[in-house]
Amino acid sequence: MKKRILTVGFVCIFVVFAVTFSPAQESNEDLAQAAANPLADLISIPFQNNADFGLGEYDRTRNVLNIQPVIPLAGGKIITRTIFPFVWLPDISAESGSYSSGLADTLFTAFYVPPAKGNLTWGPGVALEIPTGGEMRGSQKWSIGPSVVVLAQPGPWTLGILTNNVWSIGGNSDRDSVNKGLFQYFIVRQLGGGLYVNSAPVITVNWKAPEGQKWIIPFGAGIGKLFRLGKLPINAQVGAYYNVVKPDIGPKWQFRIQVQFILPMSILKGN
Repeated sequence: MKKRILTVGFVCIFVVFAVTFSPAQESNEDLAQAAANPLADLISIPFQNNADFGLGEYDRTRNVLNIQPVIPLAGGKIITRTIFPFVWLPDISAESGSYSSGLADTLFTAFYVPPAKGNLTWGPGVALEIPTGGEMRGSQKWSIGPSVVVLAQPGPWTLGILTNNVWSIGGNSDRDSVNKGLFQYFIVRQLGGGLYVNSAPVITVNWKAPEGQKWIIPFGAGIGKLFRLGKLPINAQVGAYYNVVKPDIGPKWQFRIQVQFILPMSILKGN
């Protein structure tokens, strides 16, 4: 309960500050282009809700709300993103009932952003998974590994990839070790006025799983628009993804909805 109150309070403070002080001179088109870049010099708080349908024998539904504050440091040379996943896990062995709900393991990532060369931007980084999910919603392991983003923004397009892999380095010795990876390609086409279409499936692999059960490979697309609440830029999008490869008990498809509150760093630089 205290965590929920703190989260809501932080968001309220952010929204009030941004509505009051956010600059109006930056166009929706510019901000939509920047929001498509995970290495952009923006403070933002995305709320991304993923509903996974068709788990297990009884076609159960799992829900994951990712709260993902993005905070640039060192004049935009370091971009940090922390993912706090709040999950509702069904009991997939029954037609109804839940297994557990609450905060799962937290993922912190920090990227170094070298000077861009033309349209090409990239950033090497490190990913750290923190065992905040406990026995029922997490691995109970501290895990770490490399991460990298590479992207280009020619004209109205954003084309890129984000990937990481983490290995366990400590934690509960009675739990299985961790070796898992993530690969996300993202394609965004700006349509003007802050409107865009995109495809950004999250491909995951558990290298410790048996053969034929390691991968989840989705395919799909979405649509979004950047608009303003007063002066506050908000980037909203929806998308649907079908899992063309999945474990036997894995979800068949996913519906994603995201609302991202944006605060450009130019405000803090006095522009």
